[in-house]
Amino acid sequence: MSWAGPLGALIGFGLGLLEYRLISAVVIGALRRTDRSETQVEKDDYERRIRILRAVLVVMTIGLMPTLGFVIGRTVFG
Repeated sequence: MSWAGPLGALIGFGLGLLEYRLISAVVIGALRRTDRSETQVEKDDYERRIRILRAVLVVMTIGLMPTLGFVIGRTVFG
């Protein structure tokens, strides 16, 4: 068994985690600075949308990068 795939997935997971932390800090920080909510209901809705964005970012970065790393590792080295 070749270790290229699992090693690529591990590297992809690390890079995905780093990418998630960087992107979420920048994007969510900017969204919070530009929040123009006036009532508590509007603020709650805005925070709900930020939680949805955060979940999408997790799936796209932490979920996709290990898969991509595995495929690249197997294709190039495996």
